[in-house]
Amino acid sequence: MGSLCVLAASVLWGTTGTAATFAPAVGPLAIGAVAMGLGGLLQALTATAHIARERRALRGSGGTVALGALAVAVYPLAFYTSMRLAGVAVGTVVSLGTAPLASALIERLLDGGSLTRRWKLGAALGVLGTVLLCAAETMGAGSAGRAGSVAETVLGVCLGLLAATTYALYSWAAHRLITRGVSSRAAMGTVFGLGGVLLLPVLLATGAPLLASWTNAAVGAYMALIPMFTGYLLFGWGLTHVPPSTATTLTLLEPAVAAVLAGASLFHNSPPPRLKGNCYSGLSLDKKNN
Repeated sequence: MGSLCVLAASVLWGTTGTAATFAPAVGPLAIGAVAMGLGGLLQALTATAHIARERRALRGSGGTVALGALAVAVYPLAFYTSMRLAGVAVGTVVSLGTAPLASALIERLLDGGSLTRRWKLGAALGVLGTVLLCAAETMGAGSAGRAGSVAETVLGVCLGLLAATTYALYSWAAHRLITRGVSSRAAMGTVFGLGGVLLLPVLLATGAPLLASWTNAAVGAYMALIPMFTGYLLFGWGLTHVPPSTATTLTLLEPAVAAVLAGASLFHNSPPPRLKGNCYSGLSLDKKNN
């Protein structure tokens, strides 16, 4: 059941990249702040009773709570900016594809867990695949003569690594609280609620485009309510039954969902093929025949 909850959350998270494309005028910082900021505050509001009952246990793990909240605040800013700079595919794969590696290393350093030979081989193959994808993207930008694109891709990859690390950190923090007897509702509500508070200044500074149209507002509401609020409720329930390294590995379903949706979107929005002997190419008609 824990694995199914994490997989369901991953499906919801996989829709965020495509959803963000419906509001191109909204910057990545605003998207990240509205998604995790409002989503986190909603988690805190719906878990108020749980947080109040378990405030002593939460206060006793103040360091873990603070670390998790800071990671929650940094993650969306790094993740969505990574996708904007390096592209949805590269940004998603780097951010999520390296998260299990970061999660296992955090468990090794902070909990004293062991890394098996099989895990090391799998991690090496995962890193190799990520490096090859990033190299191909960078070489493609370089061959096209887009020096700025190369720099943006490299910066996007670095931000993706930061996103992976912070994602692993808040997953570890929530799991640590849960294993210490805090309920998943109280743990997720506290960590994400405080992270949402930290994101409010970013939202106030960058969120004006969200109110510029109904479409932008709808995208912001969707991001906060469905992938972030509902998705992280499911993720919190999943963390009560599986360790964070397993949970972050299961969330590799997210880039697969994102890739399928991105491909479907491109196919749906692509113009018709050029027809020989006709007066149009794509959707542009010859002026003589208008």
